[in-house]
Amino acid sequence: MGQFVDAALSFPTVLFTFLLLVIIAYWVLVVAGVFGFDGDSGGSGVDGDGSEATGGTGLLSGLGLGGVPAAVAVSLLVVVAWFASLVGGTLVTSTPALVAVLVAALVCAWACTRLLVLSLRRLVPKERVPSRADFVGRVCVIRTSRVDRAFGQAEVTSADGSSALVQVRQTGDEVFAAGSVALIFAYDSPGEFFWVTPYDAELDPDRPI
Repeated sequence: MGQFVDAALSFPTVLFTFLLLVIIAYWVLVVAGVFGFDGDSGGSGVDGDGSEATGGTGLLSGLGLGGVPAAVAVSLLVVVAWFASLVGGTLVTSTPALVAVLVAALVCAWACTRLLVLSLRRLVPKERVPSRADFVGRVCVIRTSRVDRAFGQAEVTSADGSSALVQVRQTGDEVFAAGSVALIFAYDSPGEFFWVTPYDAELDPDRPI
């Protein structure tokens, strides 16, 4: 036991021993419910608002370790680097060789973690990014006094229950009054509006019974 402690506290293993203790403490607190699990994935490098992600997840993605929760990737890096440096540090004693062990441990940690991440990515469900096209085929309620080829707004409810006020247009001469029901049948990307057509509310499968 004493030899193991000495090896863990010797160069280069000692550089990873402290990090390993932090990782162990983190996971213990996560299991105990003190900390929430960091489930952010560094796969796409995009935040919820569509902007580029920065910081740790961006660095992990640059190393090819994105696509899994950052806490998992960092934990694997530290554990593999610690184990590799521990094994290498017990085999050599000279300072140049120990420096080489440190470099080899970092390379080994990256390579092994990358292989594990490639396997874990298949187990992590990909988050679907909401799109305006999701509104196509849904029923909306007209909120303006008229709808024509140049003007109109409607309120539409998404699948998760949230509502949004969107720009709508029509191709015909139908009369849309405020509060009337229409069906969204297409989205115009350049104009950023939806095409609508009259819809019988009685045919709406989502209408209250």
